[in-house]
Amino acid sequence: MKSVTSEDSPFIEFVVSQDNMGARLDAYVANLLESVLPGSSRNYVQKLIENDCVSVQGLDSNRVKSNYKVKKDDIITVFIPENEELNVEAEDIPLDIVYEDDDIIIINKARGMVVHPAEGNFTGTLVNALLFRCKDLSDINGVKRPGIVHRIDKDTTGLLVVAKNNFAHNFLSQQLKKHEIERTYIALVEGAIKEQFGNINAPIGRHPVDRKKMAVNLNNGKPAVTHFEVLSRVGNYTLVKCMLETGRTHQIRVHMSYIGFPVVGDPVYGRNDNRGISGQALHAYRLMLVHPTSKEKMTFYAPLPEDFQALLKRQGLDFESFK
Repeated sequence: MKSVTSEDSPFIEFVVSQDNMGARLDAYVANLLESVLPGSSRNYVQKLIENDCVSVQGLDSNRVKSNYKVKKDDIITVFIPENEELNVEAEDIPLDIVYEDDDIIIINKARGMVVHPAEGNFTGTLVNALLFRCKDLSDINGVKRPGIVHRIDKDTTGLLVVAKNNFAHNFLSQQLKKHEIERTYIALVEGAIKEQFGNINAPIGRHPVDRKKMAVNLNNGKPAVTHFEVLSRVGNYTLVKCMLETGRTHQIRVHMSYIGFPVVGDPVYGRNDNRGISGQALHAYRLMLVHPTSKEKMTFYAPLPEDFQALLKRQGLDFESFK
């Protein structure tokens, strides 16, 4: 391995040995990069690849993918972008903290709160609130997503875990990748589901026409699996418990709409008939993970928000116990 640097832009160059032949590009680079940039993760390397910061000599950069199998004597060049200056302001926004220690914070996110800054939402986000509250957060996902391991939609309520350091972030990311973090949601959907249990195995990708939406995409989608259980039925509504096996963008909303039972109040994939709540009737109520340091299995619960409870009472649906 050798490093090549210029005054403005650092590069790192790797030459693949015979011992590493056949390894995935992302895994190979992440393993070697760790000795140069401690805290580098496979997820970080995948983002570098997606942003054309990793090239393999002799290959068109458009062809370089994370799953490329490296060959002996391949020359791999990695461009390390300069750290962005943090331009996200800390804001004193109340947070519902379910649990906190030196490694993680478990948040019960309110409806209407965006998780991290993006175009059109640079204030009022969970990240703005975290920066005000926390001295340290992991920086693996960059300055606009400090500590963010996974997300839930703006108008979805409930639990998510935030990492305070890179060790915790990498540990949690590996759990997510191996489907070892259990995320369970409660959803009220339109229509009467006949089956008591169901599995939806349908790949999700960008909508072929409306690029702002996701859709079941059999040609270009990524694997997505949602398991559901019916909790209660009344008339044309069904209360379901949904367990995520994967974590694609808008997964539950897309999958339930795909099988003909869109989430009540969903303005994108349903009828936007909110029935008295400002957003989709979807709540991340249970989160189970293994703690990065103690290795203890921990389970957290968040009660349904008041507007969701009121909606279920009006429909005559039982929601007293989900555990």
